[in-house]
Amino acid sequence: MNFLVVLVCLGINYLWLKDVDRFDDGWFFKFRCKVENRTQAEGEVSNSWLFNLLIIYLFPLSVLIAALLVIDGVAFGALTMILHGIVLLVAFDRKQPGKLAREFIAQWKENGMEAAKGYLEHEFNSCELAEVNNEKDLASFFSKQLIHRSFERMFVMFFWYVLAGPVLVAFSYISYQLSDSHAEKQAAETVNTVDVFISVLEWIPLRLLALTFSLAGNFEQCFESLKRTFWEFSLASNNGQLLYDYSQGALKGIAAEIVEENDLTQECQSPIDKEAFRIRALQALLERSQAIWLVILGLITIFGL
Repeated sequence: MNFLVVLVCLGINYLWLKDVDRFDDGWFFKFRCKVENRTQAEGEVSNSWLFNLLIIYLFPLSVLIAALLVIDGVAFGALTMILHGIVLLVAFDRKQPGKLAREFIAQWKENGMEAAKGYLEHEFNSCELAEVNNEKDLASFFSKQLIHRSFERMFVMFFWYVLAGPVLVAFSYISYQLSDSHAEKQAAETVNTVDVFISVLEWIPLRLLALTFSLAGNFEQCFESLKRTFWEFSLASNNGQLLYDYSQGALKGIAAEIVEENDLTQECQSPIDKEAFRIRALQALLERSQAIWLVILGLITIFGL
């Protein structure tokens, strides 16, 4: 059933939701604020951050587990499959990565660098954007955000769904939503605990995706980069930067060939065009990697591994 759910969700993702934003995450932030404000209204208590964190995690997970138990076996498992699919779709990124790349490139080409930076400020909350001063830095920043966002909201979710089902997908979703709230006033203990959860959730999928990049791109360059960092585990590690480095190794030679080919046909006439081609090459690498994961999942399903 897992393979079918993933396949259906990807179909919905690329066909039905291709050009629209996904489910609104506002409900989660309202829920989190309500939990935290209730504790504050009742007065400061010892370890209130831990109590808040437990409620924020346990309430949605308990509701999901109860729903799965209630509908188990109903309609020959069709309701269970639908609920699994809804959880995956909610966990996916709010905006389809392909749409994100198209909109960014269009803003950059039509309205210039400042408009592109404004678009990124709206989509991403990162202090690194203030350090972007030229086209190459802008393209690198966007590429890092695109690859890390795709990793968090797709590859991590696929991995834990196949391994542990929708409950761990929901746990991952809650962790990422809390991480997105770090810019707001949060207890330091909450921030540190969520960072630990995310580091554990990402450790295995990140290395599997790097291996996939090796298969989908320049194997030697990407695998050499992976070998140097394979066993590292640190909360200080920048997984977005690691993924970007792996992807650049996988694309070494490939993106350059694309740019050169378009130079020959005079389609690539400016630095913006060259960076746009590199972004599209990265997007293609992510799509090839996704296809490899699907093939492997299909083989696991067929042979019952």
